[in-house]
Amino acid sequence: MDKAQTPTATTENPRPTGVAGRLLADRHSLPLSIALHLVPGALIVAVYLLIAEPLVKAIGYPPLMGWAIALCLILIPVLLALLWLGRNCNGRFSLRGVLHYTDKPVPRGKLVAMVIPLIVWMGVLSFATVPVNKFFFQNFFTWVPFTDKGGTFTAPFDGYSHSVVLTTMVICLPLTGISLPFIEELYFRGFLLPRLPQLGRWAPLVDTALFSLYHFWSPWVFVSRVIFFCPGPWLAWKHKDIRLSIGMHVGVTSLTATLGTIACALNLFP
Repeated sequence: MDKAQTPTATTENPRPTGVAGRLLADRHSLPLSIALHLVPGALIVAVYLLIAEPLVKAIGYPPLMGWAIALCLILIPVLLALLWLGRNCNGRFSLRGVLHYTDKPVPRGKLVAMVIPLIVWMGVLSFATVPVNKFFFQNFFTWVPFTDKGGTFTAPFDGYSHSVVLTTMVICLPLTGISLPFIEELYFRGFLLPRLPQLGRWAPLVDTALFSLYHFWSPWVFVSRVIFFCPGPWLAWKHKDIRLSIGMHVGVTSLTATLGTIACALNLFP
C-alpha cells in the first residue's frame, strides 16, 4: 500500500468502520478478493440475459449493444461505489485513499516508452491466440447461451443491416472502447490489486487470472487473456503506477474499436 495514500484517521474524518472499513483495509482476505473480482462479472452476465439481450433483440440491434448496456449497468455503479468509499474515507466524494498506484512515479517519457510495447504485445497476442480461443470454444463452450461471440469478429453482426451495425459500433466505441475499460482498471488495478500484498510477487498474476475469469461472457478466452494481459498489471504492480495498465488496456480497446468502426463505415466487413 502506498504510504502517501494511506487514509489518516482524524477527528473530522475518522477511519471508516463496518463494510467500508473492511473494503478500505490495507489488505483483503483472499476469499473476499476473489468475490470482489468475480461478482461484477456474474452480475454483468445476469443483466445481459435478463435485461439487455431481450431489449436489443426487441429493437433489432446486435449482441454487442446488449453487452455494452450490461457493462454500463454494472460498472458505473461499481465506480459510484468507489466514490462512496472515498466519501467514507475523506468526507467527500473522492478516490483518494481508495485507489492506489496513482502517485505517478514513472516519468512521462518512460511511461510512453513502456506503454507502446505493452499495446503492441496485447494487440499482437490477442490476435495470435485466436486459434487457442477457437479450440476452447469448440471443445468446451458451445453450450453457453451467447455462443455467437465465439466465432469471428463479424459473426455477431451477421443478419443486421450496415446502418444498424455502424450505429452500434459508433455508440459502443466510447463505452466498450474507452470508458468501461478505464473503470475496470480503476477497480481491478487501482482498488483490488494493491490489497493483495500477502501474495507477494504472485499478486499481479492472481489479479490477472481473476480478471480474466471475471469475463464470464467469454470463458473460452481465459487462457489467452491471461497471456496477453498479464504484463500490464505486473508492471503497474512493480512500478506502483496504474497508468501502465490503463495505457495498455484502454490503448488496445480504443484502437480496436476505432479501427473496427472505420472498417464498418468504409463497408470493409466481409
